[in-house]
Amino acid sequence: MVKSRLLAGALAVLAGGALVSVLVPGNATADRFGAERHGDDKPLIIGHRGAPAFRPEHTLLSYEAAAKMGADYIEPDLVSTKDHILVARHENEISGTTDVENHPEFAARRVTKTIDGLQITGWFTEDFTLAELRTLRAEERIPDLRPDNTAYNGLAQIPTFDEVIQLAKRYGVGVYPETKHPTYFDSIGLSLEEPLLEVLNQHGWRDKRSPVFIQSFETTNLKELRAKTRLPIVQLINGSGAPYDLVAAGDPRTYDNLITPDGLRDIAKYADGIGPATTRIIPVDATGKLGQPTSLVRDAHRKGLKVHPFTIRDENSQLPLDYRLGNPASPAFPRATGDVMGWVERLFELGVDGVFADDPGLARATRDRLFDRS
Repeated sequence: MVKSRLLAGALAVLAGGALVSVLVPGNATADRFGAERHGDDKPLIIGHRGAPAFRPEHTLLSYEAAAKMGADYIEPDLVSTKDHILVARHENEISGTTDVENHPEFAARRVTKTIDGLQITGWFTEDFTLAELRTLRAEERIPDLRPDNTAYNGLAQIPTFDEVIQLAKRYGVGVYPETKHPTYFDSIGLSLEEPLLEVLNQHGWRDKRSPVFIQSFETTNLKELRAKTRLPIVQLINGSGAPYDLVAAGDPRTYDNLITPDGLRDIAKYADGIGPATTRIIPVDATGKLGQPTSLVRDAHRKGLKVHPFTIRDENSQLPLDYRLGNPASPAFPRATGDVMGWVERLFELGVDGVFADDPGLARATRDRLFDRS
């Protein structure tokens, strides 16, 4: 099933241009989709953690699939090893994404730590050297939702950031790294920002022309990065809560404050864009049904900020109620693919400048159908 879905995504990309004249005749695309977007640029397709709808996230298998499916950028979440090497993992706690629990030689390293104010028990990348992490193998993080991906368990190692860039260069795509828990890593002497810039610099990516966006849910590290680099920066905006660096500093501001006119004005001083949760653009009610769009896209554009919302996922359980397909009574309904292209199209209609997608192929096909005029 995985192969057939991957093939379908690839075919959708190839067929995208042919669908334009049928579904978007004349110049309707420009009228419907150009009003809120900067210039004539097409929205970016960002392979969220690669293509985790088809391969275990944050593996070279996943990033390669995303590149082949038409992503413009691939997104590694970055954490540090004990020897200060940046590696791609969703979290620094790795029991859910590797087979570490099957390695008795590392049993004593299972500990409880406080990360961003939460107590977490498991194994953490900062307690392993890169050589030790290389003995582990990646696994599907959410097997109940994506059981087909478990076929790839054990095939991939944890990749370094350098390896992700090498892959990106081979396929001609950009990278969109996220620094994970920067306040925490600063507190243990493993700052993420310096090795991040060092690796990018080694590859000649050091200015605004480089195919790079650096992102974080925190604010302080992005402001520090702005003083050190001209690479594009994106402030992530969660659907609730507050940046942990502000919480740790006793600053009462939340993500709600960051998207006010004053908050966006402050973000524009150090960032080139925002990456909001989709609920910040179109809220959902308790049933998951979409409400009326907010003014966030327009407000951000007025401050000169790009808008790249997260995350577009295939499965019904991960989509707004309005875009779910199939029989809700079926046991397979939660993980069945919904109207992903319709959801992406709705966001494009609202003028977003890109989307984070677990299935870059469907997102790319939607963009090609709506924006290619050839």
